[in-house]
Amino acid sequence: MACESNEQSSLVQIEVQPEFKDLEALGINARSASDIEGLQFALYKAEYLTIGENGEMGNTVFFMDTGNKQLDADFVPGTSIDGTNDISYYIDENRPSADLDVSTTSEAIDRAMNTWDNVRCSDLNVFKVPSNSMANTGFISALFGFGGSLDYFGDVVHCGWMGPDFFNFLRPGGANGILGVTFTIIFVDENGPTDIDNNGKNDVAFREIYYNDNFPWFDGGNIDVETVALHEAGHGLSQAHFGKAFLDNGTGKVHFAPRAVMNATYSGVQTDILRTDNAGHCSNWADWANN
Repeated sequence: MACESNEQSSLVQIEVQPEFKDLEALGINARSASDIEGLQFALYKAEYLTIGENGEMGNTVFFMDTGNKQLDADFVPGTSIDGTNDISYYIDENRPSADLDVSTTSEAIDRAMNTWDNVRCSDLNVFKVPSNSMANTGFISALFGFGGSLDYFGDVVHCGWMGPDFFNFLRPGGANGILGVTFTIIFVDENGPTDIDNNGKNDVAFREIYYNDNFPWFDGGNIDVETVALHEAGHGLSQAHFGKAFLDNGTGKVHFAPRAVMNATYSGVQTDILRTDNAGHCSNWADWANN
């Protein structure tokens, strides 16, 4: 019993508060014209996954103060620029991983998207927009000065692998801790964020996912592309981080209760949707497209 008590006492719960980054103060206009009359695109927030060493936690960064920094955002039936209520995704193959060939990473991302699509409570009809070798994505990378495009490519866009400066811009030291990040771009009009369906949530225009090429990537090993893509695609489909985090003072590792795909740090290969992940997904999507 004494050993058990000592082991438990080495675990300290980690409390994380969302961050705020003022792009306007940096001279960055986080808005652009959309393809829908009267509406613009605007960067709302980023959710990032960390390696989890030394207690470093994944977190949410807000770029827009709406008066309630934790206000949710979700897709709205009838507003998708692809003209459907199905969920589209695109993979930019022009920013490859330094460790794996493009076909390997794209297949891993495809598996991750299909895993979410196969959750039984929802009927998203997820479909892939064919990659175009002549097109460069990146609404966020363009805003931050790393090249890209302000155009819409799909509801969830996997924009590829970026170098360390991109993640250091997001957060000091981010290059050494952030594995992947999902940005939420919302619709705004002259009055600010829209809520077309009056559900109390900001309306998502699309989301963009970026992977950190400063880490070694593997197909089925540590760090596993499919696992990170499954987590980031969860954000792409409106899921937030989940689970209480505890730091083991002896090992410096972070543990979660319960363990889930949507935990805020990487904890090894996870390619299946667990019960809590399923519940979160169903709460968002069970009534689509009638919600």
